[in-house]
Amino acid sequence: MLRISKTLPLLLLALSWSALAHDIPNDVTVQAFLKPDGQKMRLLVRIPMAAVRDVDFPTRGGQGYFDLARAEAMMPDAAILWISDSIKLFEEDHQLPKPAVVETRISLLSDKSFASWEQALAHVTGPRMPGDTNTFWNQTMLDVLFEYPVAHDQARFSIDPGGLARLGMRTLTVLRFLPPGGAVRAFEYEGNPGLVRLDPHWYQAAGQFVRLGFFHILDGADHLLFLFCLVVPFRRFRALIPVVTAFTVAHSITLIASAYNLAPDALWFPPLIEVLIATSIVYMALENIVGGSTVERRWLITFGFGLVHGFGFSFALRETLQFAGSHLLASLLSFNVGVELGQLLVLAILIPALDLLFRKVVDEARGTIIVSALAADVGWHWMRERWGLLSKFRLQWPEWNAFFVAGLLRWAGGAIVLGYGLWLVNRWFRKWSRA
Repeated sequence: MLRISKTLPLLLLALSWSALAHDIPNDVTVQAFLKPDGQKMRLLVRIPMAAVRDVDFPTRGGQGYFDLARAEAMMPDAAILWISDSIKLFEEDHQLPKPAVVETRISLLSDKSFASWEQALAHVTGPRMPGDTNTFWNQTMLDVLFEYPVAHDQARFSIDPGGLARLGMRTLTVLRFLPPGGAVRAFEYEGNPGLVRLDPHWYQAAGQFVRLGFFHILDGADHLLFLFCLVVPFRRFRALIPVVTAFTVAHSITLIASAYNLAPDALWFPPLIEVLIATSIVYMALENIVGGSTVERRWLITFGFGLVHGFGFSFALRETLQFAGSHLLASLLSFNVGVELGQLLVLAILIPALDLLFRKVVDEARGTIIVSALAADVGWHWMRERWGLLSKFRLQWPEWNAFFVAGLLRWAGGAIVLGYGLWLVNRWFRKWSRA
């Protein structure tokens, strides 16, 4: 354990000198490496000095250059107050004790040594920047090497870096975990991600993604409005089973395909999907108004739109899949389970509410037209707004080469298999309906 250094009074004195606190920077990037090694965990962190606030840094000369020689003595305590106190590390489920500050360095903003673990370690343990370097305090960075005691470097580790979010108005953290003998696992997130399991068990990843799917469907206004349009004409669980199941299966297909990089990666693709999601709401609402939709027809159309919504889910998951560890497929399936649970909760609320509305307030035929017209109006406004965004992109035809043709054949084969599967399911459904 690190004892409070003799420089703590110097840091506290600097705090008391501060007549005006430094402003909170708008954008802060934190770079970190985490490497278990035997019975110690090494943590290398780099933050901009501008994020170390409420300190009057010592200066020299009439131009106010940063006095590096005097400032070096303050850095270990600054590292504790602004970095290590903001981070919690866990070995299995046990929180590690406070770390020791092994080395600190002040670096220029132009320094590129944190490109890799080896370069960063050599830099932090190497020579210090010359004390007569002419630079200002807010044009430098603070580099720190911490060491935590651990029982075994093969254990499963977790990190809660939530306190680092206070370093700036918008804090981006780039964390690289280097397990013994394994590939580097990179994490990139904004703000406070909560507890990050660096090498989760499959059930830990599954539980996390079930929660994500559950709350995502509840937070997604367009997905909820689409589900509402599905429910209006069929307010019985038995009739809704094939419809909701078709939606779940369809969005699972495209979500998994997108996670495995089988979806287009063009910049115009996400805006196009958003337009199509809004279009699905308008279409379903208008079909409710016209009437005459059967369960058999509805589940087929829902399956088609479910493929579109699956891509929308994948955009929301794009940054979160980094927390799945080596359990990508289990996490994707768990996310879909969470979405399904959220849909069941919504259905359990919507069906009785609509029945009550159509019994007590307005008759079913007129009420269906009114609520569907309101949904169509909202979907239409979303479609126009999203089309305005999509129209800013210049769509270009892809180049016909071997890579494009191979991808086209792969998607065509998948479409044939999918179409045949839908034909079989529809045939079975007709027999089930007659029975």
